[in-house]
Amino acid sequence: MDWNTIAFAFGLTLFAGLSTGVGSAIAFFAKKTNTGFLSLALGFSAGVMIYVSFVEIFAKAKTELVLELGRTQGYWVTVAAFFGGILLIAIIDKLIPSMENPHEVHKVEEMATDLPKDKSKLMRMGLFTALAIAIHNFPEGLATFTAALTDPHLGIAIAVAIAIHNVPEGIAVSIPIYYATGSRKKAFWFSLSSGLAEPVGAIIGFLVLMPFLSPVIFGVLFAGVAGIMVFISLDELLPAAEEYGEHHLSIYGLIAGMGVMAFSLLMFA
Repeated sequence: MDWNTIAFAFGLTLFAGLSTGVGSAIAFFAKKTNTGFLSLALGFSAGVMIYVSFVEIFAKAKTELVLELGRTQGYWVTVAAFFGGILLIAIIDKLIPSMENPHEVHKVEEMATDLPKDKSKLMRMGLFTALAIAIHNFPEGLATFTAALTDPHLGIAIAVAIAIHNVPEGIAVSIPIYYATGSRKKAFWFSLSSGLAEPVGAIIGFLVLMPFLSPVIFGVLFAGVAGIMVFISLDELLPAAEEYGEHHLSIYGLIAGMGVMAFSLLMFA
């Protein structure tokens, strides 16, 4: 594994994380939320994640682990790691108080209405939302980084999918902080900073795992990443896509994401 590959993987993780700033910019400069577009985009992101998790990542993890551990043991370790990834992200989600849940749908129109007038409460809401997003983004950063190390094309697809799903999170952070401080600049930087947990997750994961990296560790990590992304898609992206727009728009986006992912994997196979 050369340093160019590591730098590329880190760059993708940084790109995905900083897309929270895009959501913040939308909150400040758009007059109305384009709910149809967000519904399609979030559905698309879910389609990419679900397809690539089952067709590519889980399959690669199983192949690697079966090769190293044998057919039966390799298969069961793959399955255990997959559900372990789901359990990890579910626990993280459960530990975050529901009122600060970063995946609650927010719209640009909230910049003018529907927010409490207590500035200290608004600031607390914004800061806790930023913290919640940072906690969520940590395993997402590790997922993007790991995928990019193994397959750069796969890493790009996952980074784009996670970047799309980070846009509404940027809106969720920036709205309350803007009303608490009256500063677009502070709201933007808090929103942007919450996404930095993704590259931080990549760096820490890399430093901790680097001495132990082996085909078995990579296989377990990859299967866990597949579980994390499936949970994110089913628990966060699809419900948000449906809340932003019509049911069929989110499904059309989901199918389009799967189709684009299938085509891109075929092109770079």
